[in-house]
Amino acid sequence: MSDTACFARLPDLDPDAPDFIALRRHLHAHPELGADVPETAALVAALLRRWGYEVHEGIGGQGVVGRLRQGTGPRSIGIRADMDALPIAEATGLEYASRVPGAMHACGHDGHTAILLAAAWRLARSCRFDGTLVLIFQPDEEGLTGAKRMVEDGLFDRFPVDAVYALHNGPGIPVGTIVAVEGPTSLASDIATITLTGRGGHGAMPDKARDPVVAAAAIVMALQTVVSRNLPAGETGVVSIGAIHAGTTHNVIPETAELKLNIRSADAGIRGQIEARIRTIVAGQAAAFDVTAAIDYRHLVPAVVNTPDETALLRQVAAGIVGETNVLTTLPGIAGSEDFAWMAAGRRACYAVIGNGVGSAGGCMIHNPGYDFNDAALETGISLWVNLVEEILAI
Repeated sequence: MSDTACFARLPDLDPDAPDFIALRRHLHAHPELGADVPETAALVAALLRRWGYEVHEGIGGQGVVGRLRQGTGPRSIGIRADMDALPIAEATGLEYASRVPGAMHACGHDGHTAILLAAAWRLARSCRFDGTLVLIFQPDEEGLTGAKRMVEDGLFDRFPVDAVYALHNGPGIPVGTIVAVEGPTSLASDIATITLTGRGGHGAMPDKARDPVVAAAAIVMALQTVVSRNLPAGETGVVSIGAIHAGTTHNVIPETAELKLNIRSADAGIRGQIEARIRTIVAGQAAAFDVTAAIDYRHLVPAVVNTPDETALLRQVAAGIVGETNVLTTLPGIAGSEDFAWMAAGRRACYAVIGNGVGSAGGCMIHNPGYDFNDAALETGISLWVNLVEEILAI
């Protein structure tokens, strides 16, 4: 899509507004993965520049920042959108389905980017604020590295903000619903690779070997007690074994076995407790089966923690858009992680969720080949960002 394309409009926007539904669908048809999003970043930068933003590219790799100053007010607000897709083959059958084999926008980042661009257009056109607006478009949210790289590249040193905000779509939540949870709203994500080394041997003579497969099986079962038997009631933690690799054939006891774990937690103390228990269990089980164990434990991203004042303000603005009954303060059953945590770390922040729809109208879960962002949700997100900026940076 050319950055000079003529668009139609969304119902709540000016008659001269670009057609952000068409833009969203263009992004959907042309997904880019991970940190490598050159075409998406170039389109974002071109549009922002055309609308009068001061544009900075190549931040933390292919991150884009658009800054717009109005008046002389000292206040500033940052809003983030993610641009990357997932390595999934799309199965929606849509006319605007992915044209890139093995890649699709299965998490709605196409919608998030379109929402922030639409808000950028409207805010630049209305100029109903006094202060500095910083719009952040990041790559590689799915890999949990994009936000961190932008922060490490001096994002907030170069573009300081008083508070930073982001949103995500929520399948299974009705369109026109906005969720803002005070405190943890995503989970910290860690991974661990456990390598067990024994002594290989003939499958018919296990007494001559030290079997790492049996040790691996015992560890898998023992790890199921970390959350159920070690965490206090009401605390959130997840320990999942995503892969087991050992051996190549039926009658050979292998030398090694490998387990790959994903660990989630909402609280820093619980995060440390889970790690300690995993290490203790692995060491104990390895000793019991006379094998050695090595653990490569990596902390990927902390939890997103919404600060009280920013959450309250976003709820207030949301109520003015969708009504108080459509503003939710809890988001049960969500155990995902989000690298917006690196932008929110140590800062005032709020991460919201907007409904993507229920049933066949937007209810398909994310990271699924049948998922699509619901265009009916665009207006909710656009209105949220526009009204939030105008509230915080009120003239």
